[in-house]
Amino acid sequence: MSQYAVWVEFDVVPQHFAEFKAALLVNARTSVATEPGCLRFDVLDAAASASRIHLYEIYADEAAFKAHLETSHFKIFDRLAGPWLVRKEITFAAVTQIAKP
Repeated sequence: MSQYAVWVEFDVVPQHFAEFKAALLVNARTSVATEPGCLRFDVLDAAASASRIHLYEIYADEAAFKAHLETSHFKIFDRLAGPWLVRKEITFAAVTQIAKP
């Protein structure tokens, strides 16, 4: 079974960027700490835009990602973040991991 990756790109209303990122970091840290199926949750500030942020998340499988969507910390983040967003784009993918020998 392949791991399940999620790539999210957010364009945030500039005056709400600090609030958005703070809420996002709570969600990310809680996901990694409490969800056994959340294997990785990276938050990346886009160098080209002060109001764009990316997420790269890896889950054990699609079911683990769907379980993430049902957690209280995700639901709180999602509710808070909605009004702060200009755009949200999500891409899903299977992971082919290439590791150093």
